[in-house]
Amino acid sequence: MAGNVANAQALPSYPPYNIEKTGDTNYVLTMALAGFRPEDVDIVQENNTLVVRGSVSENSRDREWLHRGIATRAFERRFVLADHTEIDRADLINGLLSIAIRQLVPEAARPRRIPVRTEAVHAAPAETVQAA
Repeated sequence: MAGNVANAQALPSYPPYNIEKTGDTNYVLTMALAGFRPEDVDIVQENNTLVVRGSVSENSRDREWLHRGIATRAFERRFVLADHTEIDRADLINGLLSIAIRQLVPEAARPRRIPVRTEAVHAAPAETVQAA
């Protein structure tokens, strides 16, 4: 049990994030990025992986911190995406990065109803049936 706790603590937890299902095939990934500007964030979809990187340039020459509790350290978070997934958009508003994700289910992979036919519709014309 102690090993599991140590492993859980070793997993990256910065920045915190939420994943919300907003429709049958729509999701929103929201990350808390206080202190980051849009140009500080890089979002890349590589095959079935979404990579979100952030890095704020340290410009401490004109600032003297008495207390710095808002973390703006560099990070990289990776999220495994389902097949046929696309990123619709990304917005950074009030310190929250929201990434809209949509799963595109191909027509061939969608469930389809198979009609049940009657014998009269299914029977072949008499002239095409040959005796063996």
